[in-house]
Amino acid sequence: MSMTTILMTVLGIAIFAVGLLFSIAWHELGHLSTAKLFGIRVPQYMVGFGPTIWSRRKGDTEYGIKAIPAGGYIRMIGMFPPGPDGRLEARSTSPWRGMIEDARSAAFEELQPGDESRLFYTRKPWKRVIVMFAGPFMNLVLAVAIFMGVAMTFGFQTQTTEVAGVQRCVIEQSEKRDTCKASDPVSPAKAAGLREGDRIVAFDGQRVDDWATLSDRIRQTVGPATLTVERDGKEQTLHAVLQENTVARKDADGEVVPGKYVTAGYLGFAANTEILPLSFGDSVVRMGDMIENGVDSIIALPSKIPDLWSAAFGNGERADDSPVGVVGAARIGGEVMNLDIPAQNQVAMMLFLLAGFNLSLFLFNMLPLLPLDGGHIVGALWEALRRNVAKVFRRPDPGPFDVAKLMPVAYVVAGIFICFTLLVLVADIVNPVKIT
Repeated sequence: MSMTTILMTVLGIAIFAVGLLFSIAWHELGHLSTAKLFGIRVPQYMVGFGPTIWSRRKGDTEYGIKAIPAGGYIRMIGMFPPGPDGRLEARSTSPWRGMIEDARSAAFEELQPGDESRLFYTRKPWKRVIVMFAGPFMNLVLAVAIFMGVAMTFGFQTQTTEVAGVQRCVIEQSEKRDTCKASDPVSPAKAAGLREGDRIVAFDGQRVDDWATLSDRIRQTVGPATLTVERDGKEQTLHAVLQENTVARKDADGEVVPGKYVTAGYLGFAANTEILPLSFGDSVVRMGDMIENGVDSIIALPSKIPDLWSAAFGNGERADDSPVGVVGAARIGGEVMNLDIPAQNQVAMMLFLLAGFNLSLFLFNMLPLLPLDGGHIVGALWEALRRNVAKVFRRPDPGPFDVAKLMPVAYVVAGIFICFTLLVLVADIVNPVKIT
């Protein structure tokens, strides 16, 4: 490995680390700003975990950076209400009860005179929902802003109507071969005189501006058709006789479905690709697809565990869609900086990587499980429902929902998350996902 490769890899990892720290700080800023807006006291705003390497106090909040850039947090006074007896601290021989009491006690650390009106649990449920949702929402905003900005200014690799190459013969795509046999008929494109570099501007007399439209028209046609091509700055009309062939199936979004085939019209050429900016509408659609794929990936996480284990501790291959942690994403950042592509392409890929990371933060934190933000949101919503039901039926106010009682479950969930994170970490080190 050359010194240049090492330096570019380190640069890519460093750029991703800076983006990671900003994303975490941005997330916690959402919690901090809304908590202060609603008068909740926040003693700490920290980016990272572990030993503090820098901090400064401003007002009643300590702002700082810790050594391990694997997350962040703010501390709010009074995250959990006092126990039924009104006490903040008690002792129990039950380990599960002890967890609840420890969580309740920690929620009131650094309690000062006057804080009675600045406790988190005393705020209306809708205010607590806003405080807890604000963090993930900031990540969603950042993901959308980065994605939309890059999509509309830089663009995506997109197939065009320009001819990259002409097939010499008709081969069923299900056969997965490139070599023509003597019995294979000449492809309609070759017979019509289509050449590499031609740009098809009309099909059967109707203008076509994009590959998706042209591809659909070709698949719908069997028999004679005219092709209007732009060649050497002039338009020419070619006559082709499209044949029926077995070709790859496409889904509703126009994407090829691996391993699935249909019978359709066939011309026989490969489309060129260019990086083209998207319109605002197309960018919104792509962003929607990205969010949908992210949701599907979160749902599919449990099913990925066997393959991750095999990749980390066995001889299994690491799938392209395998979950990737912070270390794996940083390695991908290093690979991006070593790709033999223009600098603007590298910048765009790094930004897309950061956008995907922020989208994952949003989706993951919105899971309705403690200790994630989504778990606290569900607790506040449940409290609002209980109180409103009690009001409708003229029953006594049940009071705040004691989220501390769910801490044993939160510890189990946190333990599962830690184990999964360690498994991904090992896989990222010994068998990383690669883009080259």
